[in-house]
Amino acid sequence: MYRVLLFSLMTGVAAMPAVAADNDLSVTIYRSSGGALFDGGTGTIRDGYSVIHEQRTLKLAGGRETVMIGGLPATLDPEAVAIDAGDAAKVLAQRVLSAGDNNGLAAHRGEVVRVTGSNGESWDGTLVQVDANGIGIRKDKPAFSNSKVGVDDSLHYIRDYVSVQLPADSVLSGSTLQLVLDGKAGNQPAVLTYPTSGLGWRAAYSALLDEAGGCKLHLTSLASIANRSGRDYSGARLKLVAGEPNIRQQGAPRAMMMKSAAASAPQDYMPEQAELGDYRSYTIQSPLDLPDASVTQVPLYAPRDASCERSWVYETGGAWFPPKPMMNENAAGNAAGPVVSRLAFRIEDNLPAGSRERTAFTIDRAKREMSESFRINLRNSGERERTVTVREHPNRWRMWELASSSIAPTVSKPDLLEFQVKVAGGKDVKIDYTIRYHWTATDE
Repeated sequence: MYRVLLFSLMTGVAAMPAVAADNDLSVTIYRSSGGALFDGGTGTIRDGYSVIHEQRTLKLAGGRETVMIGGLPATLDPEAVAIDAGDAAKVLAQRVLSAGDNNGLAAHRGEVVRVTGSNGESWDGTLVQVDANGIGIRKDKPAFSNSKVGVDDSLHYIRDYVSVQLPADSVLSGSTLQLVLDGKAGNQPAVLTYPTSGLGWRAAYSALLDEAGGCKLHLTSLASIANRSGRDYSGARLKLVAGEPNIRQQGAPRAMMMKSAAASAPQDYMPEQAELGDYRSYTIQSPLDLPDASVTQVPLYAPRDASCERSWVYETGGAWFPPKPMMNENAAGNAAGPVVSRLAFRIEDNLPAGSRERTAFTIDRAKREMSESFRINLRNSGERERTVTVREHPNRWRMWELASSSIAPTVSKPDLLEFQVKVAGGKDVKIDYTIRYHWTATDE
């Protein structure tokens, strides 16, 4: 049985070209409806969705070489990682080494390390294998420039070791991106972009009920941001998206980030609201740290008052009918239960929403005819005009006609009525229409 007693970082190491992390880090986080991210714990959670953009400096020797970028989240999508160094370097190949279940060492495969055994003997070389029983290195490179440990390109599998020394710029947690580049010598700027799970946000509201003059709530809104991705984000510029991404169920998720049209923030410390495609986004005004295994809260909206409705309900029984009448006197007798207090309120901060209400219904059995009228209510709480497609399916009978409509339909089929409705930003639109059904005696 091997033992990992110590991880240490090497100085003066003869390793692969390094990558420097810059401070320009932006994180776009989508709303997460799952609760696992926000539960206490330190392990990574493959829930939530975010897109990371960060500046990196590639320290290149020139020509064809291998570069390692460590400290990436353990939950990133390995098929959607992109790095752009412009004309300074061409990416010939790339691979993501995940940490797996072997104490984070697996993510450092390909790096030059020094392994010290329990007997004091040391081995320098490239880390090639980590499993539950031991560690494998190829003795092809010295770990230090002044190292006296010999190298002969032989492969060693070490079961009983007490320490593994990693390069000075290594990070133990997370995944590692290994790049094969053909580039120019020098410090070359690059943009690293990747989607990852393990990050998510949700709104958290606290409400103070004031019943002195009716029902009114004083609402305080916070955004709870959870990081269970396996890495820290320091000084990140955050954008929160009020919606869950529409990701294909098969294959890896892909994200297309769109430019947003910003709106002025109501207060300096509040997030700047904007539209991001069909979502609403909130840009946090100041850079924030998101440590791994943490939940950070920031103001989402300025405190506000909202009207509410409070009710008390006492209910017995349920929506169930027996297969035959229950004539036993004691079948549904005495009952006791609580009176439930319910509080309802609505905040209009979403994008277009719709509702339908029936306004009339008549039936003339002699003429074998009936009519049904509806009103469609559309509200656009966004800032831009939206064209909303309204689809109605008349289903009382197959023989029907549109008797009247405040807006002409664009599609009329035996099972479909379709309207194209333009709704200006911050406006409401109503559609009134009536369907007339008719049938014959043989249809009854």
